[in-house]
Amino acid sequence: MILAAGLLGCLAKQTKVMFADGLRYVHQAQQIDDGSLVNGLLKAVDHPVYPLAIVAAHHEVGGHGPTDWQKAAQLASVLAGILLVVPVYLVALELFGPTAAWLGVILTYAAPLTGHVLADALSEGTFLLFWTWGLWCALRFLKRGTFGWLPPTIGFSALAYLTRPEGLLLPAALVLTLGVMPLLRSTRMNWPRWWAAMGVLVIGPACLVGPYIAIKGGLGTKPAIQRFLGTAPKSAADAVERQRPLPPDQSTAKTYALAAKEMFESVRDAVTVPLLPLALVGLLACRSFKENGRAWLLVGTIITASVLALIRLHATGGYCTPRHAMVLALLLIPAAALGLDRVLRSIAIPGRWLGLGDERFKMGPAIWVLTLAGFFAWYGGRTIAPLNLTNAGYRLAGNFILGRTAPGEPVVDVTGLAAYYGDRPAYTFATLVAAPADPRVRYVIAREAHLNGPWTYSARLRALVADRHLVKVFPEQPDPNQSKVYVFESREPAPAQAAMGPAGQERQ
Repeated sequence: MILAAGLLGCLAKQTKVMFADGLRYVHQAQQIDDGSLVNGLLKAVDHPVYPLAIVAAHHEVGGHGPTDWQKAAQLASVLAGILLVVPVYLVALELFGPTAAWLGVILTYAAPLTGHVLADALSEGTFLLFWTWGLWCALRFLKRGTFGWLPPTIGFSALAYLTRPEGLLLPAALVLTLGVMPLLRSTRMNWPRWWAAMGVLVIGPACLVGPYIAIKGGLGTKPAIQRFLGTAPKSAADAVERQRPLPPDQSTAKTYALAAKEMFESVRDAVTVPLLPLALVGLLACRSFKENGRAWLLVGTIITASVLALIRLHATGGYCTPRHAMVLALLLIPAAALGLDRVLRSIAIPGRWLGLGDERFKMGPAIWVLTLAGFFAWYGGRTIAPLNLTNAGYRLAGNFILGRTAPGEPVVDVTGLAAYYGDRPAYTFATLVAAPADPRVRYVIAREAHLNGPWTYSARLRALVADRHLVKVFPEQPDPNQSKVYVFESREPAPAQAAMGPAGQERQ
């Protein structure tokens, strides 16, 4: 936990720009902090637990500026990331044994994605903390059959769901596991206990999160969830969230084939390339299948459901990133640790190679140290790299407009990042169509990829800057991995009035 705190603290401290999704969480936390509980807790797009954690952290951080709220959001995420060490270890211990448990935790935090997600202003850290605790309690219940493990399983699952909608996957997978258990002789449970467990797992979550679901009108109001469940149509061919435009003649079969490919690449990047094949070795080498068959039935259900869900996410929304594969990563990386243990223990060096006769020598601690050092050497630079370095120009652009615009004067910034750091309302992706009609808009901020892209909003941005002149490019000398952020200014001064318009309601 001390090492995790050091890593996450350093990453958070050197963060200039948070991930764009963090703007939504901060805005929701600000609503809650201002006393708008109905909008902040019940009517917001995102679920409320992480924004509540931001509010609590903000009371400790203090301040009212954009940077203060970013610090609070990152502090809430970092604290969850530090605490996550414990349940990750316990789950790995339950499934793979003590050696894989401690090694799995080290490799989990050494993987570049883990630190970058847990140190950012994102809800994944809080979600994974509750999810992993719930998973461990579920594993203990399946192993021991003791009903005392069900209440914490349901409680942590409810907190995970109230952080992110996918939290319901755990109780759903546990119910499905119980449904399959009677079909296998090795996993059967006596019928009275089975019926009681099934009833508790259905009634418990319904009582805890049912009222929230009823108020929200569904499992979640995020468009991705609605598309996933089929209650809303798929993303438009040129929707903002798509990783690339959808060809008009693409068949359903090809759509799902591409989705499967993107899913695999997301899991690969979350787990890392060298650990993914080792995870397969670890799963095949695991000796607890027979003695802990119920637990592995649950794990298999979760892995299968997660894979299918990621494919469905991409097929309906056009995107799937390594962030979405972190539930799988927390299971596969400890499996890779077991695989690494088995591989190193199976290697024996003939003594004659060393001039020591015919005896064969097993790998010792020095080889373990060298192996881990090789992994850190390969990925260490990426693990400790600054967060969101690509978008650093938005922070500079925000500082630029802060000194050149009046409070309440809107700008065009489809990401909302420069507008956030400049503390100005903005026309974002959602409201860009209304921007040309607003004479108060003096500055348009856009990065190179957005201006030159094939998307509908790219054409709108190009039209907006056609009669404006380029005044600044941030950073002035960008690194190879940094985006150029352009600031365009109108040739005529904006009207003096700066009353809030529609853009002021779209800070995120």
